[in-house]
Amino acid sequence: MEDSIVTKAVRIASDFLLEQVKTSYQIIGKGFVNQVCVVETESRKVVVRMNNKDAYSSYMKEKWCIEQAATVGIPGPTVLSIGIVDETAYMIQAFVDGENGLDSTILKSDVWRQLGEYAKRIHAIQVKGYGENLIDPVHGEFHSPPHPGSDGSWLGYVQYNINSLTEYDRLIELGVLTQTESLKVRKLFENLKERTFRFGLNHGDISLKNTIINQANQVILLDWENAEVSVVPHGAVNQLMQYQLLGSEEGPRMEDLNAFLDGYGINAEDLADGRSLLLLKAIDNLRWAIDKSPDRVESYAAFAKQVVDLIMDEL
Repeated sequence: MEDSIVTKAVRIASDFLLEQVKTSYQIIGKGFVNQVCVVETESRKVVVRMNNKDAYSSYMKEKWCIEQAATVGIPGPTVLSIGIVDETAYMIQAFVDGENGLDSTILKSDVWRQLGEYAKRIHAIQVKGYGENLIDPVHGEFHSPPHPGSDGSWLGYVQYNINSLTEYDRLIELGVLTQTESLKVRKLFENLKERTFRFGLNHGDISLKNTIINQANQVILLDWENAEVSVVPHGAVNQLMQYQLLGSEEGPRMEDLNAFLDGYGINAEDLADGRSLLLLKAIDNLRWAIDKSPDRVESYAAFAKQVVDLIMDEL
């Protein structure tokens, strides 16, 4: 299987580079969605990311995000080409020399401080709309697909999750909420409808695994697959809190989170409603899993329960 993946990457890269391939290999363990290979010719070294053809729009979004990030001083890999061949979507990027952020010996808090600075710049990129799909690259407009119960807007997203909090809610059956907790969560979500939030571009997965540290100790940001327009700065901070709650090595320790906030120029007091937004996303993700990905229900329910318990302890 690995050989066929590498063979496909070699064909894609050689057709683009118009050079004979010297070496090639698959990168294992750093990408969980895409198949990722390195291909090298006499004069070039590239990374080929591949997925099914439906990923083409995601690659378009990543290319746009990387280019926009570069305009605000955030280094990333140069995207050389994207396309579809034989039902496979691909993205060819220039190879970035350095160590993955998980493996680098540089002080982790320094990396997280730099990532905080990057997040602030990302949030200042001009975008429109709300959601994870880039529908208009010229104007930077994003969209969230409507689904039963939601029109795809921010308020529709909140209202869908309010309306789902019924006495027959599957989340009660799963032990994520009690009837009493459900009523408290409803009130928290109703309060969110009254708040005025700032919306901006979020990277969607700021983590050590999505960085390369080069010889100059410059932090290079990778993998914009989960980028979306959502509430800022809360979206970025809550993603890091999720990593913390899950105990993931990719996420920050408390001192690293403080370094990230310091790099961004905010503190915990600037993040009113942050926990409610974290709970909203955790519950919405669980409802998605119930409908679309049953194999993830158990893990998503466990995380949602963690967030519920955290918030109930504070009420």
